[in-house]
Amino acid sequence: MKTAFLTTALIYLLLVGVSVVGAGFKIVSGGTEGAIEIFSFASNPLVGVILGVLATALVQSSSTVSSVIVGLVAGGVPVATAVPMIMGANMGTTITNTIVSLGNLSDRTAFKRSFQAATVHDFFNLFSIVIFLPIEVLFKPLERFAAILSDVFVGASGASTASFNFLGAATKPVASYLVDSLSVLPLAGYLSILLGIGMIMLAVIQVGKLLQAKMTGRAQDILTYAVGRNRLTGVASGMAMTVLVQSSSTTTSLVVPLAGAGILTTKQVFPFTMGANIGTCITALLAAMGVSDSSQAVALQIALVHLLYNVFGVVLFLLVPWLHSLPVRSAEWLGELTEKNRGYALGYLLAVFFILPGAVFGISNLVLESGPLAGEQEIIRETALDLESQEILLE
Repeated sequence: MKTAFLTTALIYLLLVGVSVVGAGFKIVSGGTEGAIEIFSFASNPLVGVILGVLATALVQSSSTVSSVIVGLVAGGVPVATAVPMIMGANMGTTITNTIVSLGNLSDRTAFKRSFQAATVHDFFNLFSIVIFLPIEVLFKPLERFAAILSDVFVGASGASTASFNFLGAATKPVASYLVDSLSVLPLAGYLSILLGIGMIMLAVIQVGKLLQAKMTGRAQDILTYAVGRNRLTGVASGMAMTVLVQSSSTTTSLVVPLAGAGILTTKQVFPFTMGANIGTCITALLAAMGVSDSSQAVALQIALVHLLYNVFGVVLFLLVPWLHSLPVRSAEWLGELTEKNRGYALGYLLAVFFILPGAVFGISNLVLESGPLAGEQEIIRETALDLESQEILLE
C-alpha cells in the first residue's frame, strides 16, 4: 500500500512537472501569440516543417499549436501552407519525453534505456516527415483526401473530451499555483522551466527505483499486456490514453521511466508512442468543430490532414517490417552514443529542437522582412490574432 501511494504521488509530481515546464516555455515564448509569430514565416514546405518543430518545442503543446494552425486556416491561410506546419508540430511535441529521460542521467544504463524510449518517438516522426512531405508537396494526397472527408462531415455537431481530462483537472491547479508564485520574480518563465525539470528528474529517479523493485510478477504482466503485448494493443493503449488526457507529451512521458527501469523495451514502447500520435489529433478536430462560419470546411480539412497523416504513418510503419524497425534501431544507436558520452543527449536536444529551427526562423525573419512575401506574412499574423480575439483558437 505504501509503495502504491508513493508511486502515485511521484507520477503526480512528474505530471505536474511536465505542466510547469510547459507553462514556463509558454511564458518565455509568448504562448499562442508566439506560435502565430513563428508561423508567419512559413514561406515554403521545409521552412513550415522546421517552424512547426520550433513552435511546438517552445509552446510545449502540439495540441495548442495544431489548434493555432486550424485557426490560421479558418482565417484564410492556404491548407497547403499549413500541412508542413502540422508535420513539424508532430516532431516538436517529442521534446517533453526527451527531457523526462534526463531524469536518469546519473545512471548510464537506465539513461540509455529511457533515452532510447524517448527518442524512438522522435525518429518515427522524423522518418514520417521524410516519407510524406515530398509526396504531399508533389501530389497532395493528404490535402485532397481530407477535403473530401471535410465535405462529408461539415455540419457535424461539436463534441468535447474536456470533461474526461481527469489528469489535467488534477494537475493544472497545482501547476498554475507554482507558476503564479514565481511570476513575481525576475525571469519567471525560466525559473518555471527549471522548477519543472527539477520535479521531473526527482520523480523519474524515485519512481524508477520503486518500479524496478516492485514491478514483478503479475503487476509486470498486466502492464506488459496493456502496452507491450503486441503492436496493435500498444497503438490502441497509446491512442486511448492520449484521447483521455489530451496530451501526447504527457502520455509518452509516462512510459519513459518504465523503460529506464527495464520494465518496457524500446521495441515495446514504440507502438504506444505511435498510438499517442493519433490520439493527440482530437484537439485539432475539436478546434475545427468550434469554427461555425463558412470557413469550417477548410478548418476541418486541416484537422483531418493531421489525423490522416498520423493514421497513414502508423499503418505504414506497422505493415512494413524494415520501416517498423528503423526508428527502433536509430533510437538504440543514439542511446549507445549517449551511454558513452552523455553530452550527446544535451547536444541532440538543443540542436534538433532549438538551434536548427531557431536558425531557420532567424534567417526567414531577415529574408522575409522586406521580401516579396512580407505582405503575406503580415496577413497571416493579423488573421491569426483576429481569430484569437474571437476565441476560435483553443488553449
